[in-house]
Amino acid sequence: MLTRLLARHLRPYRRQVALVIVLIVVQSIANLYLPNLNADIINNGVVRGDIAYIWRTGGLMLAVAVGLSIVAVVAAYFSAQVAMSTGRDLRKAIFSQVQRFSAVEMNRFGAPSLITRNTNDVQQVQIFLAFGLVILVSAPITAVGGVIMALYENRTLSALLLVIIPFMALVIGVLLLLAVPLFRSMQVRIDRINQVLREQITGVRVVRAFVRMEHERTRFARANVDLTATALRVNRIFTVAMPAMLGIFNLSSVAVLWFGGHLIASGSMPIGNLTAFLTYLMQILMAVMMATMMTILIPRASACADRIGEVLATAPVIVDPARPVTVAAPTGTVEFRGVTFHYPGAERPVLRDVSFCLRPGVTTAIIGSTGSGKTTIVKLITRFFDATGGAVVVDGVDVRERSLESLWDGIGLVPQQAYLFGGTVASNLRLGRPEATDDDLWRSLRVAQAADFVSEMPNGLSEPMAQGGTSVSGGQRQRLAIARALVKRPRIYLFDDCFSALDAATDARLRAALTSETRDATVVIVSQRVSTIRQADQIIVMEEGAVVGTGTHAELLTGCPTYQEIVDSQLRGEESVA
Repeated sequence: MLTRLLARHLRPYRRQVALVIVLIVVQSIANLYLPNLNADIINNGVVRGDIAYIWRTGGLMLAVAVGLSIVAVVAAYFSAQVAMSTGRDLRKAIFSQVQRFSAVEMNRFGAPSLITRNTNDVQQVQIFLAFGLVILVSAPITAVGGVIMALYENRTLSALLLVIIPFMALVIGVLLLLAVPLFRSMQVRIDRINQVLREQITGVRVVRAFVRMEHERTRFARANVDLTATALRVNRIFTVAMPAMLGIFNLSSVAVLWFGGHLIASGSMPIGNLTAFLTYLMQILMAVMMATMMTILIPRASACADRIGEVLATAPVIVDPARPVTVAAPTGTVEFRGVTFHYPGAERPVLRDVSFCLRPGVTTAIIGSTGSGKTTIVKLITRFFDATGGAVVVDGVDVRERSLESLWDGIGLVPQQAYLFGGTVASNLRLGRPEATDDDLWRSLRVAQAADFVSEMPNGLSEPMAQGGTSVSGGQRQRLAIARALVKRPRIYLFDDCFSALDAATDARLRAALTSETRDATVVIVSQRVSTIRQADQIIVMEEGAVVGTGTHAELLTGCPTYQEIVDSQLRGEESVA
């Protein structure tokens, strides 16, 4: 996967990659040429006392060394540019892919894992690429070229390489065999750390309210110790690598000096050639050591590439049709035609043969007990999920035949958990309609009963908003989310149990203001409170995934036992308390 991933994302930078490869090849060949020049200086200059030859050849060595420095700097610059650009592209590709994911894919991967894949995993691939462009090109050339040049200097001494190189390869192979599974395990443990940390940060109020700080510390410590233990196992494996390589290098040098000394004493080898041979041996072993360094990066980069590739290769379940149908004059009409829906992996359907119609100018309320399928209806209208049976029709067209953008453009959704983005009050309100004026914003705030507290803020519409809307109360956050939907002015309003944090008086004022503001639109209010929905033009009663009653409040009181039970448990209970 690592090879395929890089081959695909390095394609735009093939010229820079080619330039780096050429520069590294030149650098490696020049490095192999320097020991030969040094041997010539010793054999033809020092031994013979030819000072002029020493100056000439030394000057050539100096020129080669300066050229090597320039080539190395240019190669490092472009390799770093390619690595960073590729990392940027990978992060962009992952982000774009996640933006297309439906709830099915989001639940499959989980937010902590997706964050890790787009940060830590991409960083590991970047690091591998930055070093790999240099080392993976130079190491083989240096190793093979060093062997050839060593043979050129003395074939007898070169026989030592038949023992040294296979032994080093064996050491590296054992390291890889032990390290690869541990690197994969490390990434999973990093996911776990992110998950625990994310839960603690998001749910900090709940943790404190239930005095679970010590429990959460223990959870994090357990995940942290688990990651640390795995990292220590990996590091212990690779702490053996450098001493082993250095031991092999030192023993090899001793062996070369021992046998080389005998060859020089017998006149079979000039002393300059022995010096060059030692340099080539060092270059060969250094190339192998550099390759060993890459063995530290390759397994982890490979594991990370697999995880990145898994995200990029996951086809979203919810996609635009090949030929989307365009609605010429959208009205906001919504119709459920015998809709059945199973959540992935569920044994029983959440919705069973649900049929009803939502019309413009009509406020429809959906009520039912927890788990009756109310929110699922909203998710099907917005096509967060696709119906497993029947059809959801918006503006006379099955939602599966429309483009997602055109469908969402006509919907103003206020979910159960109101979420506000970091920025300002104004930037959040303009999320659905960037061109909205300040007057539009204040009008929507007044309808949502939020104008009072926004006007009291020091900066008004420019007041900074914390990520998630944590800088305001739950009720204020809900009202700002409602105002955001109103600013958009869509054909369909979906209020998914978004009045729960409001007191009765604010709830009543807001619903009264909504009636005049949304008179031409299709309005759907999902709620468990009868007081919120009793004035709706149409009330749909849900029980265990089926529609068990449709009508006005008065009609359902006389004809729907399920609704009667809900009213009895809420309104009469309130009266008895009063």
